[in-house]
Amino acid sequence: MMNEMNVTWHEHQVSRGDREAMKGHKGCVIWFTGLSGSGKSTIANTLDHKLHELGFHSTVLDGDNVRHGLNAAPGMLRDTHGDEFAERFGLGFSAIDREENIRRIGAVAELFSAAGLIALTAFISPYRVDRDRVRKTMREGEFIEVFVDTPIEICEDRDPKGLYKKARAGEIKGFTGIDDPYEAPLNPELTLSSGHASPDALADEVIAFLRARQIIPG
Repeated sequence: MMNEMNVTWHEHQVSRGDREAMKGHKGCVIWFTGLSGSGKSTIANTLDHKLHELGFHSTVLDGDNVRHGLNAAPGMLRDTHGDEFAERFGLGFSAIDREENIRRIGAVAELFSAAGLIALTAFISPYRVDRDRVRKTMREGEFIEVFVDTPIEICEDRDPKGLYKKARAGEIKGFTGIDDPYEAPLNPELTLSSGHASPDALADEVIAFLRARQIIPG
């Protein structure tokens, strides 16, 4: 019978250095974190477009998109996989489900990074311990935590999905920033003030950081 003792890590013939040399830049994970409505996804997608235009290789892992596949909720899995599978592997929004959501995303992002890509993740990822666990799975300097620091008043004013309104009305329970905590990074590599600058300008700040760290050529 197979068990965890039979699982062995296999090195690839094409090294990470080989892949990075071919692409002309280093792989990394840029982890955008912040409240719902803070601008994470908008900045990540703007940055992705700018990197693409510059000839660099990047990809975006977005919270909602990942919840449609890799981290689908039980209700999305029942029709195709059945109740038992859906309850065991589907993810809701409890603290432990959010922990597993971030663990899976971190593992995928690290694979992209190891392949020489600049992985851009845009998730609330509200708990500091979960983000720190992801950081510990990666090489020194590979995990770049970017705090999108937007006052909750601005996030609520934007409220693109109407979630804050529903949370205030009690229709959504455990909503980050209302009745569930958001733990801001203590020492992020970069802090972006989304309430005072355009996504375009903020994406340029990240590009300047990547050049300064020699992740992409300057």
